[in-house]
Amino acid sequence: MNDESSITVDVVSDVVCPWCFIGQKRLDKAIAAVNIDVHIRWRPFQLDPTIPPEGKNRRDYMVAKFGSEQRIREIHARIEPLGEAEGISFAFDAIKVAPNTLDAHRLIRWAGTAGEAIQNRLVRRLFQLNFEEGANLGDHAVLIEAAREAGMDASVVETLLPTDADVEAVRTEIATASRMGISGVPCFLLEGKYAVMGAQDADTLADALRQVAAAKARGELETAN
Repeated sequence: MNDESSITVDVVSDVVCPWCFIGQKRLDKAIAAVNIDVHIRWRPFQLDPTIPPEGKNRRDYMVAKFGSEQRIREIHARIEPLGEAEGISFAFDAIKVAPNTLDAHRLIRWAGTAGEAIQNRLVRRLFQLNFEEGANLGDHAVLIEAAREAGMDASVVETLLPTDADVEAVRTEIATASRMGISGVPCFLLEGKYAVMGAQDADTLADALRQVAAAKARGELETAN
């Protein structure tokens, strides 16, 4: 395909956001429904950057955030069938730790330098680990194994994680998203110019992809970059 039938989607998300997991599945469906070469780049966002590096007890954290276990159950009950419709088996009760996701976002950034396919595999694996397996995404051992499974050089990741490598770069990206007005995720940025907010259904995302690809083909997006 030529560049006019190719568009880039920057997905601003956090790996502990259930709506981002649902959004990822719906984006996959949307891409499968269109005859467009879509390139995905994952961008960082932290739902709560104040969580300490060691994380917090998730039950206590959620009760403090939402007020009661009953309220939490209601939220989970609303999300679970939506996930099931996208092939996600949410296991919220298995999640014991609310992690700080800064290191996970550093890993996603490094995966991007290894290639789009590797980054996509990694993000999908991190979503699965957190939401379907209850793994702690703040645990370096979990991140290193996820990197290995995605096809990254795990020894390099193991060396970099304990350092401050790319900490400021990730924080700067998050700050940039905030300045752009992104206050919730997922947010899909098409060709760096058009934003689709929230975990929209696959048809809505597919329509947005078609519209932006058509505009690009007409030469209307030359200032996008």
